[in-house]
Amino acid sequence: MQIIEYEEKYLEDVKDLLVELEEYILSIDEDNLDQLHPDYRDKMSLLDLQEVNGNNGKCYLAIENDKAVGLIMGIIKKFDENDYLDYKCPKEGEITELIVTNKIRSNGIGQELMNKMEEYFKSVGCEYILVDVFAYNKKGIDFYNKQGYHSRMYTEIKKIN
Repeated sequence: MQIIEYEEKYLEDVKDLLVELEEYILSIDEDNLDQLHPDYRDKMSLLDLQEVNGNNGKCYLAIENDKAVGLIMGIIKKFDENDYLDYKCPKEGEITELIVTNKIRSNGIGQELMNKMEEYFKSVGCEYILVDVFAYNKKGIDFYNKQGYHSRMYTEIKKIN
């Protein structure tokens, strides 16, 4: 297994991985608010890759037998002048996607992808790394906690109808 920077020849694998991630989110969404739109597979990967390219980010792939079996995407967070009113705005990297296919999860591939992204963020002078984790994703929360991440904000939700 090797970690490489995104190559377009793996686009179909990236689409499959993102669908697998969304299907997992759907399976644990206790609020039933997420969905897998028919256009998700073809559009979301392109939107994610555009976000990476437009924000000095990177997409790394875990490749095994010439197939992408994991991916991580990250961007450099941008601030506007209003953000500085109540925040110091240190240079921050943000992990926007992380998935290792279920067939080979728990073999250290997620850790390798995280290490690669953290190396990149350090190399461009980031002071912090942020990652949003779905509240019902207990496995993801545990994974990030083991990597040294902790909660800074919580989003609360209440259904009113």
